[in-house]
Amino acid sequence: MNTSSLLTPDAQLDLRGTPCPINFVRTKLRLEQMPDGSLLEVWLDGGEPIEQVPDSLTMAGYQVENITDCYGYFSLLVRRPVTAA
Repeated sequence: MNTSSLLTPDAQLDLRGTPCPINFVRTKLRLEQMPDGSLLEVWLDGGEPIEQVPDSLTMAGYQVENITDCYGYFSLLVRRPVTAA
């Protein structure tokens, strides 16, 4: 089953050309502005960005749901966790 059709992002962030760690910081700031449980699509360059950002987001408590190679850049789907009240 293709789960990507079920993963419709609530917002999108194009960080191609943005160096590490600025791309992680911008992703984290955008996620913090979003409602709990929402999904953010982030476009990242290959190499260091796609190697570092997903791991950094996971360590920060975010759920990386999908990484797609879009031939020239990567699409990362990351979900903001639902925090306990």
